[in-house]
Amino acid sequence: MGDVPSSRSAAVRTYHDGTKHHFQAYARSLGYLDWASQPNPFRSFAGARSLLLPPAPGAVGSGSPVGSILRAALGLTAWKAFGQSRWSLRANPSSGNLHPTEAYVVAASYESGGRSTVCHYAADRHSLEERCVFEASLPDDVILVALTSIHWRESWKYGERAFRYCQHDLGHAIAAVAVAASLDGWRTVLLADWSRDDIARLVGSDRDEDYVDAEREEPACVLALTPGAPPVIDRSSLLEAVGHGEWHGRANQLSVNHVQWTFIDQIAEATGIVPIARPALPSTSRTAEPRYDRSLVLTRRSAVAFDGHSTLPASRFFEILRHTLPADSPLFDTIWWTPRIHFAVFVHRVDGLEPGLYLFERDASSGERLRRGLGRDFDVMPVTDSLPLFGLAQGDCRRVAQRVSCDQEIAANGFFSLGMIAEFDASLDEFGPSFYRHLFWEAGFVGQILYLEAERAGARATGIGCFYDDPVHDILGLAAHAFQSLYHFTIGVPVEDGRLTTRHGYDWEPI
Repeated sequence: MGDVPSSRSAAVRTYHDGTKHHFQAYARSLGYLDWASQPNPFRSFAGARSLLLPPAPGAVGSGSPVGSILRAALGLTAWKAFGQSRWSLRANPSSGNLHPTEAYVVAASYESGGRSTVCHYAADRHSLEERCVFEASLPDDVILVALTSIHWRESWKYGERAFRYCQHDLGHAIAAVAVAASLDGWRTVLLADWSRDDIARLVGSDRDEDYVDAEREEPACVLALTPGAPPVIDRSSLLEAVGHGEWHGRANQLSVNHVQWTFIDQIAEATGIVPIARPALPSTSRTAEPRYDRSLVLTRRSAVAFDGHSTLPASRFFEILRHTLPADSPLFDTIWWTPRIHFAVFVHRVDGLEPGLYLFERDASSGERLRRGLGRDFDVMPVTDSLPLFGLAQGDCRRVAQRVSCDQEIAANGFFSLGMIAEFDASLDEFGPSFYRHLFWEAGFVGQILYLEAERAGARATGIGCFYDDPVHDILGLAAHAFQSLYHFTIGVPVEDGRLTTRHGYDWEPI
């Protein structure tokens, strides 16, 4: 038994190294897009009762915030079209717009009788599919949102690296739920004590009879939403009640043909959520006026190109960075661990700041370890007394930023781009192999804040999952696995594609 954690840790490092992009070769994938097997972007459960959510006409539960929260967190925000092609956009971004994340709501039933329900959120219809009705009375002021991931949706395009992108997307979704809940005055807490098996039992993803021929969902996490202090959930009693509930619905098949990526199966097993030493939930949460409004959240977009000449004032650049710090954003109370993600920032066009390479530390102790681990002879200098931002090297870094981001021009044409550098070994040693997922969740969570901060600044952002891993480490002189780059991001003024037409997300609610 003592060898199990070490073998899982070895599997994490084997997967992480095995899915790195190199100048000479990308991580393993099919190498082309098999359009005949493109996954359906929407999961549904045939035979489950469908409950339209507010603000849809005739929707049930108008007194509950569930509808408005899901709309602003995970709902459709627009439909784009070009020629005969048509695709949807959502409030939560996704790698390749493939959306592997599925959401389930566990709450008191809209109908009387002291019963509760487990419902799947159908984003295409903005409705709840009633999967389970069970005899238990959940408080009206507690809503559980469970998230799962369908790996095939990402691996169809990205192959073995897709597990990383699924975790990015989960982090974006967690932040999106937290932001949307704050718009209704509710708080969000990621429950730390739910195992992989617990979540599967809660949402029914372990029910073989409901997934005949359908792609399975990997359990991820459970979020508790409440207008007050974090709730105490009797997990055992809840799961027992759900186990004796009335289940309905069969999952649809997303693709007829599949490619089996066993490397992803192995890392999912190695990082399956298991009990680890985690801090207790805080008894109180900070409150603050929402920084983002509903209109901004629903009009957020991922940029596809930047103009390459616009600039950003240094004061606004500092503001964007500041709001990725937990001390300056109550939204970070959603996640329970101290920050493990820092930024290596390539500054291109920020007025009042020299172009060059900078380091932004999101946690003092972890950031200091990163600074000590820099293996190059940088002239490390504080930039401002108000932020943990340090200059490393001055000069035009557009070419190198583009090169390490898989040669994508968008990394060079914005105000700045950045690599999210995670404290890797120490985090896994402290919390175990399952924390590998959490590192990517934090990266996605921070990315969602960057998206919204960019919109607030009148600009636009995009996440970059494709980058050359070890060349990024070489730039900083990082050795071994103490710190690893997990995600890239860039912000600038977008160049819109005038060929595309845009329609609102739902027929009943124009944007």
